[in-house]
Amino acid sequence: MCACCIVLLMDGPLQEPKTLQEAVVYFSDPDRCFAYAVKLRWPDGQVVCPRCSTAKHSFIKTRRIWFCYTCKKQFTVKVKTIMEDSPITLDKWMVAFWMLANCKNGISSYELASTIKVTQTTAWFMLQRIREVMKGKKFGKSTKIGGEGNELEADETFIGGVTKNMHKSRRLRADGLGPSRNKTIVQGILDRNLRKVRATVVPNVSRETLQDEILRNVKFGSTIYTDSAVGYESGLQRRFVHDVVNKTEAYVRGRVHTNGMENFWSLLKRSLKGTCVAVEPFHLSRYVDEQVFRYNNRKEGDRKLTNADRLAVLMAQVAGHRLTYSELTGKSDSPNHETTGTGKRNRFRSSPCRSVWICAK
Repeated sequence: MCACCIVLLMDGPLQEPKTLQEAVVYFSDPDRCFAYAVKLRWPDGQVVCPRCSTAKHSFIKTRRIWFCYTCKKQFTVKVKTIMEDSPITLDKWMVAFWMLANCKNGISSYELASTIKVTQTTAWFMLQRIREVMKGKKFGKSTKIGGEGNELEADETFIGGVTKNMHKSRRLRADGLGPSRNKTIVQGILDRNLRKVRATVVPNVSRETLQDEILRNVKFGSTIYTDSAVGYESGLQRRFVHDVVNKTEAYVRGRVHTNGMENFWSLLKRSLKGTCVAVEPFHLSRYVDEQVFRYNNRKEGDRKLTNADRLAVLMAQVAGHRLTYSELTGKSDSPNHETTGTGKRNRFRSSPCRSVWICAK
């Protein structure tokens, strides 16, 4: 029944768009856009109720909804996805998914707002929800990377405003924070064999924090290359083959280097400084997930992924995610409700000219 529904809604065979121009034209047709979304959410062609997971239902073509005979409720392609309860039409959602998945330096909410004709606040909320989808599944012990004979790189970076550009009073207060100053810290691990990276925001650069992330994500027996940061000293040798490059002397020593992670950091900072311009620390993890998604979906083995391939990967993850505006902003739906801890900042106030706002303590 599902395949028939899709065929009835389409004017021809389901041809995937290859460029942004083709995507905009393609998704402008509501029927084709709906059929494409159905295909990506249920690749096997078997539509099931997202509430009770049964396939016994009927399709109402005029409204593009299904009626489930088991739970006696109607559902659409948006139900139980990141788009649930959104009044934004599918054609605008699909263009937003396409652009965020394929624009190498990301896309700002202002640019998306002008592209699909929505407000900047709406565009920002849409992008944050798509970034939530880009996070994918949480990594566990069974999904560790590396292994005996595999080479990995581990490195961390500091993201935040330039101290010399601060007001004098703020600069004096930031001087007492040590090397990280007013920065937010992101740690990354790159598997050279898979060409996949994992990155996460960490609270500090202590030995316990940095090595715990490696133990959580890397299989024992792997070969790990790091710089000479104190956090990687003593401890890794017990479970891994650990080698260090001292960047004050040389950036590369044979196969020992972290240039792969440096490449990822350049891509991340280029999108933060050039496209997003101002990112608060408690939102930074989603922007990191966005860049990780694009980096990890450049190739699949020896085959280079196309724009349509990346969209398909992203759309396959939309189910099971939910992010409300109150959760995103740390406020309830009531205008009189006090903010939660999500939006609290430290004593340093943010500035729109900073690439990343001050890390909350």
